[in-house]
Amino acid sequence: MSLPSDIRDFLAGYPHIEDDPRLNANAEFYANKRRCRPDNLLIDELHERWWTDYDKLEYKHGYIQWLFPLQEYGMNYEAQPLQKHEITAIKADAASMERLQRSCTMMLGFYGMQLVSSENGEIRRADNWAERYRNLARAPHNNLRISRILKCLSEFGLERLNAGFLLFVLAEQTENNQLNTQTIRSSMDRWWANCLRDENERTWVNDLVRKARTDPGFVFTNEAYRAALRRRQETGSFEDGDRENA
Repeated sequence: MSLPSDIRDFLAGYPHIEDDPRLNANAEFYANKRRCRPDNLLIDELHERWWTDYDKLEYKHGYIQWLFPLQEYGMNYEAQPLQKHEITAIKADAASMERLQRSCTMMLGFYGMQLVSSENGEIRRADNWAERYRNLARAPHNNLRISRILKCLSEFGLERLNAGFLLFVLAEQTENNQLNTQTIRSSMDRWWANCLRDENERTWVNDLVRKARTDPGFVFTNEAYRAALRRRQETGSFEDGDRENA
């Protein structure tokens, strides 16, 4: 099955999109110096006021392009596509990168998950996981949001968080039959699992997902999940995971 066109563009690094040095809205937003539109909030205000306001996070839509900017256009015409020089600027600013991780943590909470380690990307269920999982299953527009979040994290060198999320969802699906709807599986198999620019990791994750889809007896346990993240953190690679979990 061929990859969706937006995934192909993402993996190639958007080579046909030129940088415009005059545009700095995303860098200024992440520096807490520009208000997002249309919600008119600085990023620190958004984090503070919306952290557990799940109705706002569900029914508002413009904020997601500001929190997780991409070089491709989104649905909010008041948001600016991410510029290549902004990626460099945001990555060089520790406060901006901390805010990006806070944005990720906020959205994980919205999806019923809690970040255990920003070092290796480990995630566990939040206390309100059952309610939030139900919302994710019945509101498929969040699948598009997750694709955006994963692409954005990759742009800023945070693919360890992508891998932590992807493998956690796979463990929930195979061990606990959670987050296992056809819509979520489709988004994961075609989009989410391909939001990794590291080819070796993308291949390893996709092979594991494929095994889960084709082998009814295969279970990727939470223990195997944590072991895979530790292995990546200690050795820089997921390799040997298939032999461990075969």
